[in-house]
Amino acid sequence: MAVVVWIVEGTWRACVAAAREHVPENCRIVLLHVSAEEVPGAARGAYAGLLGRGHPERDPGPRVAGLASSAARELLAAAAGELGRPCTRSERAGRVEHEVVAAADGAELLILARDGDREHLGPRSLGPASRFVVDHAPCPVLLVWPGPAPGLGTIPPPPPHGPDGPPEPQGHPERPEHP
Repeated sequence: MAVVVWIVEGTWRACVAAAREHVPENCRIVLLHVSAEEVPGAARGAYAGLLGRGHPERDPGPRVAGLASSAARELLAAAAGELGRPCTRSERAGRVEHEVVAAADGAELLILARDGDREHLGPRSLGPASRFVVDHAPCPVLLVWPGPAPGLGTIPPPPPHGPDGPPEPQGHPERPEHP
């Protein structure tokens, strides 16, 4: 059994704890970190916009990508240390949600943490990338809270007309005929 654990700053400890608790010892665990591709590109674009394209040696894009890669390696090392058992570390760069889904292809489980609203139960507890991953994962997903889950009292009230929306109109009002 292969399990992918998505390691994200701010929520990774909950994912590692879930792997320790729910993944049997004989399973292969892959700790995955994805660096967003747009960050080095934004640095490159900002530099080019402000100072022009005449000095490619000063382009901050490669340096920013290197810093992101270094930070990812440090985070993966911390996660591996906290996991406390053999694992594989996988570092990717690209469109985050697509890279996570691709990494989960062939896995038997994907573990990720809620990264949105932590004060209320409901769909807003997932950020856009996590929502995409949950909706498109090619394997079962274990979705964990990065801290204590909010109470049931945080569930939004039902719509005023019930879960199916307002009642259907019973016909149309009379329309005046046009001459």
